[in-house]
Amino acid sequence: MIIARSVAGARAAVFPHAGLLRQCVAGLAAVTLLFAALLSAQAASFEQLTVSTKAGPVVFEVELAVTPAERSKGLMYRTELAPNAGMLFDFGVDQPVYMWMKNTYIPLDMVFIRSDGRVAGIAANTVPLSTATISSGAPVRAVLELPAGTAKARGIAVGDRIEHRLFAGG
Repeated sequence: MIIARSVAGARAAVFPHAGLLRQCVAGLAAVTLLFAALLSAQAASFEQLTVSTKAGPVVFEVELAVTPAERSKGLMYRTELAPNAGMLFDFGVDQPVYMWMKNTYIPLDMVFIRSDGRVAGIAANTVPLSTATISSGAPVRAVLELPAGTAKARGIAVGDRIEHRLFAGG
């Protein structure tokens, strides 16, 4: 017992801040894991999507949001979106869809798409950080989010056809 005390005392003398050191190492490990999780969340895969407009095809690189967690997060917390980029939310079947802009810092155009790939509606220039409900207005399978003003600038309109593997004939 006396030997154990002297070893513990010697340890305390050599490492007077061992408890603080352990806390720092644990904190660093937690930060490293969080950083790795954030990187993997941002390392999404992109797919090509084409909108057939009256003026011709318009091509975007879209990130897919398929799982409930992906759809729930969407483009939240992002501060920029490239002009030719977007996010495609897939709900699997045609249904009424309700979106919002909570924790979304960039204004968006929301293009509501039926399962046949036709544009059913467009909500242009949505307001960042708003919790107001944005309704599809009709049953849709998917929503394509684009930088605000893109739909008008690129001539995307109701009735246009979306070409992507999610849609019939796409």
